[in-house]
Amino acid sequence: MALLDSLRRDLGRFQVPGLRASRRRFKRMLPTRLYTRSVLIVIIPMILLQTVVAAVFMERHWRMVTERLSEGVTRDIAAIIEIIESFPSNDNYATVTRIADQQLDLSIIIEPGGELPPPRRKPFFSILDGILSDQISDRIQRPFWIDTVGDSRLVEIRIKLDSNILRVFTRRNQTYASNTHIFLVWMAGTALLLTAISVLFLRGQIRPILFLARAAEAFGKGQRIPDFTPRGADEIRMAGSAFILMRERIERQIEQRTAMLSGVSHDLRTILTRFKLQLALAGDKPELQGMSEDVDAMQNMLEGYLSFAKGESEEDVGTLRLSDLLGKVKGDFELKGKTMTYEIDGDDTIAVRPNAFSRLVDNLAGNSGRYADRLHVEARHTARWLTLTFDDNGPGIPAAAREDVFKPFFRLDEARNIDTSGTGLGLSIVRDIAHGHGGNVTLGDSPLGGLRATVRVPA
Repeated sequence: MALLDSLRRDLGRFQVPGLRASRRRFKRMLPTRLYTRSVLIVIIPMILLQTVVAAVFMERHWRMVTERLSEGVTRDIAAIIEIIESFPSNDNYATVTRIADQQLDLSIIIEPGGELPPPRRKPFFSILDGILSDQISDRIQRPFWIDTVGDSRLVEIRIKLDSNILRVFTRRNQTYASNTHIFLVWMAGTALLLTAISVLFLRGQIRPILFLARAAEAFGKGQRIPDFTPRGADEIRMAGSAFILMRERIERQIEQRTAMLSGVSHDLRTILTRFKLQLALAGDKPELQGMSEDVDAMQNMLEGYLSFAKGESEEDVGTLRLSDLLGKVKGDFELKGKTMTYEIDGDDTIAVRPNAFSRLVDNLAGNSGRYADRLHVEARHTARWLTLTFDDNGPGIPAAAREDVFKPFFRLDEARNIDTSGTGLGLSIVRDIAHGHGGNVTLGDSPLGGLRATVRVPA
């Protein structure tokens, strides 16, 4: 085992540095959605298969058929040359021209004297030029000139005889496999049809997964899709059934916790009420002042704990106007003689649980109002996210303690001087409400010199 580990370390040292970067870039280029990846899994092998078939089989088939056709035309031309040279004609070669036209389907012209034109530039992707030239060179062995480009339907061949120029015109399909593209059209059409069927089938398979993802996302926001039922393939149905069971267990646990806390709150409130009654009957004595304050603090702590544990999870989603909510906060700041400004970018109406979200804003604004003189709130509402930024000029919170302040009953005595009325649950309730909406709350440094609290929830 030690030897294997040593070999792995040695091989890791010799890895090409650019290879990892190339792999990372390639991974970033790949699609992330399951539907797109599934379509590529179907299409890429089909394209590779057709490319191999077209490059190997079709190229060989095309070349073989073209060679056979060019060989036949070259033999006919060689026979015409043999006739011309063996039987000189006095009727201006009319008999040879008639035989070539009627029996060989070739149009010929015999021009006395003359020279061959200069060679024409060959097309880059022309198989016919190369094969036909090779056939004429091997069988006829005379100077020649061919034109496969001038007229798309005809091929012209000129051959230098002893004292004449033989011009031969033949149809392109006599020398070239011109109908092979039909097979390619059928192959491409079939591939497109199969791809369309595969895409439709994959879409039907992906839809239950997306439905399950939406149901899980809605449940994470405290919402519920009433018509959710497992559908699709067996594995997707199993995942859907497991999600339903998990959701029921979580809801049952929340209900049991809420019921238990309700009972505990009733009992504790009864005891606290007795304490208050006994203190009231005892009269207004200085030695009982501390006990009375402790009873009030216990009641505030109990109410805060119950609100935190309950989490407002049973509230339905509704609409809320940011301008009304922030305007109310601004009025509270003005009553305290402090400054509060806000800015709304985007739609003023948001879809949240109104009471819970109002409490989130009140808690964050209340903390700033307690420790700062100035607060600025910026609300940015886009198509996907709602972002609220609270900036104040208070003492702030040390970076090392910015996660601890979200813990229940955590009391910070350094930067923010918490008084006796605090329960240590304000920020815990804020994050709990944000998580219930599918978002989060983070803390940072404010440009005003104090604390910045950023709330980001799905719109």
